Formats: sequence, structure tokens, C-alpha cells
Amino acid sequence: MTLVHLFPGQGAHRQGMGRELFPRYPHLVRRADTLLGYSIEELCLNAPADKLTDTRYTQCSLYVVGALGYLDLVRESGEVPDYVAGHSLGEFVALFAAGAYDFLTGLELVRHRAEAMAKAGPGAMAAVIGLTEDAVRDVLAAHPEVDIANHNAPTQIVVSGSEEAVGAARHTLAAHAEAVIPLKVSGAFHSRHMAAAAEEFGRVLRRHRLAPLRIPVVANTTARPHLDAALAHELQRQLTAPVRWTDTVRFLLDLPEPDLREVGPGQVLTTLVDKIRDAAPVGAER
Repeated sequence: MTLVHLFPGQGAHRQGMGRELFPRYPHLVRRADTLLGYSIEELCLNAPADKLTDTRYTQCSLYVVGALGYLDLVRESGEVPDYVAGHSLGEFVALFAAGAYDFLTGLELVRHRAEAMAKAGPGAMAAVIGLTEDAVRDVLAAHPEVDIANHNAPTQIVVSGSEEAVGAARHTLAAHAEAVIPLKVSGAFHSRHMAAAAEEFGRVLRRHRLAPLRIPVVANTTARPHLDAALAHELQRQLTAPVRWTDTVRFLLDLPEPDLREVGPGQVLTTLVDKIRDAAPVGAER
């Protein structure tokens, strides 16, 4: 069996997440509060929905809850995963699990990432349900200012851009897709609009030493395990490149006897894994 832990990103956040974890790890919670300058527990349990949706807070809260959830699962089960992967922000939890950095260093990187992405300005994203990537690209030919941001499943593609551009594309896509669902995000993530944020985050990454990975981490940008020498580069590129989640899951499903377990709030990734598994035979796109 190959044990794989998966960590969700923005979209999985919800009020109340981490409720059972914060009392178990008070020392880490206190250190997170000191670094952030606010109570992470108060944010997760009591913040209004619009604050928790602000990427400056969403990313930090998901990282803390994901990291504590991973520590708790390993402590309870005694099992360390053979592979890890995370969706967008979740990749930073996966890297913590793999030993790229300690808990606080990871939180510091995530805080800088979130602030850089927030400064990139407002934007919008929408999930297109029922169309393949090629079909979405055909429709977007009439909306060249909109980018494909996430390949979540074979017929679940996320588009990203300015609010005006995504709004116009939604109307066109709706004539072809089963549904086009606006996402509750505060920016045009994984698109050309994040270029300045990627440059800023790259400068932050260069100030840190990332340790060699002890567990293979499948990269969002390549859908293959990260190489230590290219890790910082790929994390910077992740801000402007699409999340190749479908290919990531297909790679993981092609491992010997894969057991994929979601770690974090909700079951968003578990649902996507089921859709990807059902859409194509294992090994079809290795």
C-alpha cells in the first residue's frame, strides 16, 4: 500500500475549522498568534465569513489547521505518508509534512504569500462544470483576458481573471456548460494577474533555506514530485501557473495500491479524487 495525504486549499475553509485541534497544540497556536499578531483560533471559530474569505486570512488559517491536522493524524495513527500533495495553498502544508521547513517558517512563508496575492488587487474565479479543458479553451478564445487556473477534474475547470472579464466569460460559458459557479475568493489566483505577487514572493523565498524533502511532494505546477533544487522556483511559479490537480491525482493513483486520504477541513479533494478515478482508468495518462 502507498499511503498518500492530500491537503486542501482555499475553498475548503469554513467557520469552526480546527475547533478540536487548537486545545491539543496550545504551544503551536501561541507561536502562530505571536507571528501573525492575532488569534488564529478566534479567526477560525468566530470571524465573519467575509474576513475568513479574505486571502490574507484564508491562507494562514488553512495552513495552521492543515498542519495541526497532519500532526494529529500522524500522532494518532502512527503512520507517516509515503507521498503528500496539496491543492494550491495546501501544497505548503504538504511541504511542512515533508520537512521542507518547520511549522513557523511555513506559516511565515504563507503569510508573505497571502499578503503578496492580496496586493495584486481584486479579481474573480469561477468553476466550470461539465466541460473538458479543450472545450473551455475553445470558449475562452472569445475572452483572451481570462486564464485557466485549476484543472480540478476532467470536467471541472476553474477560470480566473478580472471581475469584469470573468463575469463576461461566465455568460458565454453558461451556454455550453452544465453550470458556472462563482468562487468565494478575493483575487484572480493562478493567473497572469499574480505576476507581481509571484515576483515579490520569489524574493521572500530566496531569503529562506528550504530543506531537502523527506517525503515526495507532488507539485501543482508539474504534477510530478518536486526536485529539491527547483523547489523555490516552482513555488514562485505556482502563483501564475494553473493547478494541475487532475494530473496530480492520476500520478498518485498509478502508484502501487494507493490509499489517498484527505487531511483538513471538508471533503473537497476526496470528491475530486472520486471524479478523476471514475473518469479514466489508472495509468491512462502516466
